[in-house]
Amino acid sequence: MLELFTHIYRWLDVRLGLSPDKGEQKSTLLPHNINAWYSLGSVLLVIFALQIVTGLLLMIYYVPDADKAFDTVSFIMEGIPLGRLVRLFHAVGSSMMITVLLLHLLSVLFMGGYKSPRELHWLSGFTLLLLAMGISLTGYLLPWNQLSYWATTIATDCAGSVPVFGNYLVTLLRGGTQVGPQTIGRFYMFHVGLLPASIAVMICIHLFLVKCTGVSTPPFGLDDTRNQWGRGEDDAPAQLPEGKPFFPNFLLQDLVSISLYVACLIALVFFAPNLFIPSSSYLPANPLVTPAHIKPEWFFLANYQTLKLFPSEIIGLSVQVIAVIFLALLPFMDRGREKHPLKRQLFTFSSIAGIVLWIGLTVWGHYS
Repeated sequence: MLELFTHIYRWLDVRLGLSPDKGEQKSTLLPHNINAWYSLGSVLLVIFALQIVTGLLLMIYYVPDADKAFDTVSFIMEGIPLGRLVRLFHAVGSSMMITVLLLHLLSVLFMGGYKSPRELHWLSGFTLLLLAMGISLTGYLLPWNQLSYWATTIATDCAGSVPVFGNYLVTLLRGGTQVGPQTIGRFYMFHVGLLPASIAVMICIHLFLVKCTGVSTPPFGLDDTRNQWGRGEDDAPAQLPEGKPFFPNFLLQDLVSISLYVACLIALVFFAPNLFIPSSSYLPANPLVTPAHIKPEWFFLANYQTLKLFPSEIIGLSVQVIAVIFLALLPFMDRGREKHPLKRQLFTFSSIAGIVLWIGLTVWGHYS
């Protein structure tokens, strides 16, 4: 037992710097061959800040009440100077946040940035993705329109498929047997309180982990593309990495990426806001009228379509839970030292096949 605890301590020591002497092994330099994909982390920090600012501005006028929510959103859009822009920046920014998060995780995936000693980096980043999807889901209901009402009804119905605790979960989420005034209050609490605080804490943890073990070296342009961390008793590196400081070397790339993101966000808000906001979002919720075609937000379409492929919802949910657990624990299963995607043919083929499957289910869900 003592040996087990000793092994766990050494494992955490490498990744968290528990011992005082670990500070001598840390390097704050960035790899010489660092590329633009690494700037997506800074872009995500800007996105989160923009979502907080626009969300706070919306809270000035928004009322989380089933009888007033739709009218207050309409008032923000039509009666407040620049209110339409603030609301669109927040709504479109929510989808853009998920998009950039997915790109960030994919870059880490294909460049092997999750490999030892950065397993906790991946776990914290993957948790941030789930929290971001959760905050988008809870915010989806708050305008209290026809689409959000019925999409939330379907989403909460899925919780009822969980064995034993299903009915309790549905009641907990809805505050009753049906989506109603209690539901909007609970979702508002999650959206403006619990989930933003959880995301902020997880961001701090993620940044702390990056500081502890440094930035992963990209495998491109190197003669030796294997993970440079050893497989010894304490999983120590063979040598300290050489690199360049963040300021001013990589700061310019961060600013360029942030500027490109802001430009894309502005273009979508001004020229294609309905790409993420369907026309049914402008109709007030009516519990007595079920729309012909109910679809969740685009990043849940694959999940929605998966549920329709199986004869039982519990089977569809089980498949998705297994997939999520597999992705979360990927660094602990892929222990190979090679990082270059072209030298990991099976891994790269499987990853691309999974991405194509997800895109296919998303498109299928959109048009079905």
